[in-house]
Amino acid sequence: MKLGILKTDAVRPELVGQYGEYPDMFVRLLSEAGADLEFMVYDVECGEYPQHIDEADAYLITGSKSSVYDDKPWIHTLMAFVRELHSQRKKLIGICFGHQLVAQALGGKTEKSPKGWGVGIHTHHFSCKPAWHDGGAEELQIMVSHQDQVVQPATGAQVLAGSAFCENAVTQLDDHILTFQGHPEFVESYARALLEFRRDVLGDAAYHGAMASLAGEQGSQSQRVAGWIRAFLAA
Repeated sequence: MKLGILKTDAVRPELVGQYGEYPDMFVRLLSEAGADLEFMVYDVECGEYPQHIDEADAYLITGSKSSVYDDKPWIHTLMAFVRELHSQRKKLIGICFGHQLVAQALGGKTEKSPKGWGVGIHTHHFSCKPAWHDGGAEELQIMVSHQDQVVQPATGAQVLAGSAFCENAVTQLDDHILTFQGHPEFVESYARALLEFRRDVLGDAAYHGAMASLAGEQGSQSQRVAGWIRAFLAA
């Protein structure tokens, strides 16, 4: 299967040498969960798209520091592409910004949360277990880094998991779109480095809370999410 990664942001230059760009993180994550994916990268922030929608079998939208409601031409173009993917029922995975953009593009709404920043490891609780779920615990521990939230899911989407902080954290639309607010592609050291860069923006309370969560016994279940994504794509 060919997975087209739609790149919507760049990693800070100071961190690229160690961690690569966001598509590199997803390639590592999903490759560790199996070897049957071929990856293609499109820098949609720079206007790169497949020549034809079937150039890839499925697509994944990365996270971004941009907000989906920003009036930027590349965001409008990406929303139009998401609508085309939806109309063709192409498999699509949305992560953080991608999760929010899918909602915004397909009849839902994303806005800045009055709850402030969600950072560190959060626990999202599943209300049901879809076919791609591993059947294990209903709780998912996953790294998050967001101030925007989906307040209204895409039209027809089912909310599968959430928390008191983020009610709409995992959503699915029919059998072809799956989105996560969390970041399964983040490794702990990258999350820590990002927190250090953003400390002044986050404030002491959010920063120290996030660092404490990373030092706790419950680590991020990134490989679990990777398995779910692969199962969803293969179904």
